[in-house]
Amino acid sequence: MLYNKIFYEDREIENERLEMTDKGSLYFLGSNVTFRNCTLILKVSGRNLIFDQDTRFIDCAFEVKQELKNHQQWVFASLKRCRFKGRLSGCDFGHWPGYSERAGHGSIEDCDFTEARLDGCRIMGCDPSSIRFPKWPCFTILDPIGRAAELRSVQWPGRFGRVVIEDLRNQPAPTKALTLSAAVEAKHFETTPEAFKAVIEKFDFILY
Repeated sequence: MLYNKIFYEDREIENERLEMTDKGSLYFLGSNVTFRNCTLILKVSGRNLIFDQDTRFIDCAFEVKQELKNHQQWVFASLKRCRFKGRLSGCDFGHWPGYSERAGHGSIEDCDFTEARLDGCRIMGCDPSSIRFPKWPCFTILDPIGRAAELRSVQWPGRFGRVVIEDLRNQPAPTKALTLSAAVEAKHFETTPEAFKAVIEKFDFILY
């Protein structure tokens, strides 16, 4: 398949609504581009959405119309005061220079995910205290690597403890927060969101 290639680079784009919805196109965001106060409509898979180093988003809104899965390239981008809507799974945000040779410029601060549904999404190498995370049925584990032993000390529903909690110590070192959807995880591990909540309530470093 021959893709139409659309490039955003070497400029500042302000107050625009940008629709990245054509599945026959590859959208290259970067390098050296700043999006300021823009609305970005995303309705393509991660392989159609390519970020480069030194891409900046300031005061932007992302409306994810099709679940965006396993898109780690957010760590190439600098995100400041941005808002997210829609479903994202397996996505990473922040500063993770070990991700690839081109990584190292990424950051995230003062961003709002309260209207998004996140599952398996991580904040890397940045302070999560300025981030507004989605509320229940999503929940966010702060410092998941440092808290792994405490989290292993309790009984989690289904196989979640043996599969997810046991693996926390193997997360990349920059992992500062991990957000999961109790609804999604309950379905996957054949349990209920309520069973998760009964455990989550025991920890003050889990936001929900």
